[in-house]
Amino acid sequence: MNKENVTRRNFLKNVGLSAGAFGLFAATGKAEKVIQQLDKAKTKEKGKKVIQGFDDTKTNIDTSKKWIQKFDRKIKVGIVGYGACQFGAAFGFQDHPNVEVVAVSDLFPDRCAGLAKACRCSKTYPSLEKLVKDDQIEAVFVATDAPSHAKHVTEVLKHGKHVACAVPAVWGSLEDADNLFKAVKKSGLNYMMFETSAYHDDVYAMRTLYNADKLGDILYSEGEYFHYVDGFFPSYKNWRVGAPPMFYPTHATAYYVAVSGGSFTKVACLSKPSISKFINPKKNSYKNPFGTEIAFLETNNGGMSRMGVSWDTPGHPGERGLIRCTKGTFQGTFQGLSKNLPELRKPPLPPTISSGGHGGSHGHLTNEFIMSILEKRKPLVNIGWALNMTVPGIVAHKSAFKNGEWLKVPQFL
Repeated sequence: MNKENVTRRNFLKNVGLSAGAFGLFAATGKAEKVIQQLDKAKTKEKGKKVIQGFDDTKTNIDTSKKWIQKFDRKIKVGIVGYGACQFGAAFGFQDHPNVEVVAVSDLFPDRCAGLAKACRCSKTYPSLEKLVKDDQIEAVFVATDAPSHAKHVTEVLKHGKHVACAVPAVWGSLEDADNLFKAVKKSGLNYMMFETSAYHDDVYAMRTLYNADKLGDILYSEGEYFHYVDGFFPSYKNWRVGAPPMFYPTHATAYYVAVSGGSFTKVACLSKPSISKFINPKKNSYKNPFGTEIAFLETNNGGMSRMGVSWDTPGHPGERGLIRCTKGTFQGTFQGLSKNLPELRKPPLPPTISSGGHGGSHGHLTNEFIMSILEKRKPLVNIGWALNMTVPGIVAHKSAFKNGEWLKVPQFL
């Protein structure tokens, strides 16, 4: 995507809407009409604010090594979705030496054309349902609206194709989680959720230390995703408007699941109604009043976690966390008893692909998915991990309406 995008204020100016008028559009279900205007208003002008997480990020790569191409084969990939965040082209599939992007799709013709151009692909389809029927395609990256992830992933699997998907795995539905888990298991195909925190420098280092038994037992972990919302960001059918914070928990919960491969067994969630005029339970389809939800969780190893998501706190943005273990602590760096630590820098990527945004995670997620197919193995953030990151948030939101009552979390193993 373009590295510079319009700020909300400039967008409103460009399309001739005041902040109040845009809020009215969203509240009355008409915001979809201005989404295409947002696309047209995007600009390369320097100094414009980048969408949080999408700026190319300095990341800790082991530069003493070079990426070695083990396979000559190119996986034929289809990409679906080029919305306001332009996710479809943001993860570098089009730049990976073992990928050929053979077709793209978006419901909006202008976006579909933009995605095709960004991915250097000539074949387009008007919908995911059309694209998945292309027998040439082996794998699909689903970058559609969050409420459609489970449905779209299942449709891809039905047509015998591997699938990668933007976060979260499902949107607020435990039934969808069960059905998606069964669909992936039945298919025998690779599923990977593109959780960016899994390839943050710190989480990669934590996971490496954990797998090398340098951390010991994880007693306590915490993660947070604090993304200040000062207006309605356009989204397909307004799915972002008033979204419960804990429906989007994976950037935080990855600070345990993507370190240990474990899960959460119980959750109690405290919450606070939003002070923002943009999060009003009478004006969103979720009837959600909360702008901040903080979950306290029991882990599968008997440890404890705190995972928080908030739309209401200006200040330091993004995703971050820590772990405290029997052999040491990792909070930015390792401090503890273990010696002779393994290499904690991330491995090199193909020279043609960038680490990208969200903590320099984009390229690593794509490379992991493609390598998992070529090497005929499960990818890192497989269906079990994906649901064990997503589902605790759904249960946490239920707990928030029950004044923090402890609730059991379904397990996906």
